[in-house]
Amino acid sequence: MIKTEHAAKGTSVTDAVRITSVDKVFETRSGQVKALDGIDLTVAAGEFVSLIGPSGCGKSTLMRLIADLDQPTNGSVSVFGKSARDARIAQDYGIAFQQAGLLPWRTVAENIELPLSLHGKGKAERSARVMELIELVGLGDFTDRYPDQLSGGMQQRVAIARALAEKPSLLLMDEPFGALDEMTRERMQSELVRICGETGAAVVFVTHSIPEAVFLSDRVVVMSPRPGRIQQVLSMTLADDRSEDLREQHEFFDMITAVREALHDGSPVATVRGVENR
Repeated sequence: MIKTEHAAKGTSVTDAVRITSVDKVFETRSGQVKALDGIDLTVAAGEFVSLIGPSGCGKSTLMRLIADLDQPTNGSVSVFGKSARDARIAQDYGIAFQQAGLLPWRTVAENIELPLSLHGKGKAERSARVMELIELVGLGDFTDRYPDQLSGGMQQRVAIARALAEKPSLLLMDEPFGALDEMTRERMQSELVRICGETGAAVVFVTHSIPEAVFLSDRVVVMSPRPGRIQQVLSMTLADDRSEDLREQHEFFDMITAVREALHDGSPVATVRGVENR
């Protein structure tokens, strides 16, 4: 689904994320816990990369390092050629989590507007951007509704719109559809494909769902149990047009099988197209 060389504001760097020799060790009362070990990963501009692995393998920890919500013990993380901290200050990325985290006393429009208000954008600019985003996520009839008047899927659309408010070149998404029912989840996956195609943003996406990772991604990064290491990186050899019909095609099931085998036994899947062994 890589369609554009979408670089951050003011830079021609084409790598959205570069992670080099990253370790993460947490200090606990019972001693040190190594969450990540020797992570090397590059995400190109406009690329959709999913992180998948067993619970506790460090997927969310790696996401937090990219977002500058935590710092690596060793190694380095850069976002569009900047340090993670500088990228955060420059608002080069937006973040969406499993819980939408909307403010219940603000309407749909007001929730989306929040980051623009916090960064001092003028009223006319805020209004224009909010309406653009509301149309992008298909909530034109719900502008003045409050979060408790929306379904879970609608709330997640608002959260995605809010994450896109500052026109980030990168989206960091930590299981944003994990709490949704299966039908809503599939609809939201299709919406996300459309939104990413229109914005050109790169995405780093954490999920526990193999079909979700396959449907959305250009590449799927399979992580090992703790300490988290990159076990395999699988390129999804699927059509750029990620329509609902894709879910019934044998290529889709081939990729699901490849990811499942990499997850469950860690053995090379050399006979399946698009697999890069690590």
